[in-house]
Amino acid sequence: MPFDDSPDGPVQLPLDAFDATTLRRVAEEIVTRDGTDYGATEKSLEEKVENLLRELRSGRAALWFNPENETTSAEPVDAKSRRG
Repeated sequence: MPFDDSPDGPVQLPLDAFDATTLRRVAEEIVTRDGTDYGATEKSLEEKVENLLRELRSGRAALWFNPENETTSAEPVDAKSRRG
């Protein structure tokens, strides 16, 4: 059996691990997934990407990698954990 040092659950990805182009592409992939819903008003791809990037950079959202299904997602960060 090969050595497996992967984490047991999702791992938070630091934004500074991505260059600007890669971060934008990750954001585009996330906002264009099937099942994403932005309410009654449709937004452009650029608006969706910029909104997600703003949330990530402000610390109100974080990127997570799930090794079980090999996907990256953006999840809200609650205010208590941001206060440190």
